[in-house]
Amino acid sequence: MRITDLNLLVGGVGDALRESSSVLNSPEPLVVDPENGLDDETVRRAAVTLAQLPAPTVLTGPVTLPTELVAAVDMCLTSVPDPPRPWVHGRVDEVEEMVGRQALAALSLVVLLRTARSMSTWEAAAAESATYAMLLGSAPFHDWLDRRGPGHLKPHRRPPVAQDRAGNTLRLRFDRPEARNAIDSATRDALVEALQVAAWDPALLIELRGNGPCFSAGGDTEEFGTVRDPATAHAVRLTRHPGLALDAVASRVTCYLHGTCVGSGIEIPAFAASVIADPATTFRLPEIAMGLIPGAGGTVSITRRIGRHRAAWLAVTGATIDASMARLWGLVDREEPQ
Repeated sequence: MRITDLNLLVGGVGDALRESSSVLNSPEPLVVDPENGLDDETVRRAAVTLAQLPAPTVLTGPVTLPTELVAAVDMCLTSVPDPPRPWVHGRVDEVEEMVGRQALAALSLVVLLRTARSMSTWEAAAAESATYAMLLGSAPFHDWLDRRGPGHLKPHRRPPVAQDRAGNTLRLRFDRPEARNAIDSATRDALVEALQVAAWDPALLIELRGNGPCFSAGGDTEEFGTVRDPATAHAVRLTRHPGLALDAVASRVTCYLHGTCVGSGIEIPAFAASVIADPATTFRLPEIAMGLIPGAGGTVSITRRIGRHRAAWLAVTGATIDASMARLWGLVDREEPQ
């Protein structure tokens, strides 16, 4: 659905739009490409409507559109190369395609990002966990599980997180190179335990790396679906949350990224005070395509680094960005050969 006149977002017409634009009735984003109704009062009233619509919202056009309108939508797309934050140089059809395929997950994501802006880190992570757990019971996620087929977990050949200490530096490494450092429950628990121990020594500096071809290919998808009770999955996340464990010592953590960083492979390190990426590193959030949302704290950590609008675009489209773009956006702090 496309809107070019902001007057269609105000008054009784705007109220009716809440029903007609819902992903229950129209599994697509609401695209706002304003040509009319750009006076201050109409913009203000339209922004109120947009902020509460039960559908992902996309603003397109020049980067000079009113800031109140920009703040009200979920994504801002423009044809201008290298646009300022929060705009993205991207295509509407990419967003439309994914929302059309995974409308419930996309809506859950953007509503979470809208509402979590004023929350503390713990509150926002808890809200993410609850939303993720809800989607674990959804039909789209179970359709994805059916397409994946039975999971085949790779056995651990060694402790999944290697540790050594040099002076006041604790060096941690994901050590499942045969699984591209996919983060299963054992890896998660080992990382959380190491970070919790490190929290007791305020003088300890922490480095986090990954052995093998990449830092981490994200959550181990072979393990997805093994916890069939969403409420239990929520409780596990609140008890053993690697992002929150890292956030507790974030000022002392430097993460060194390389290769393909997928899902939790960027969500977790994004909590760190310093993120250094090899120039060939790439980043991607694949969860929406599975009927889920980022679940390792990414809606908190990534959003606070690059902003709500760009985080929504990155997650909804599943687009891959390189280290240069990640640095320009603030997802990583600097590039350095690994």
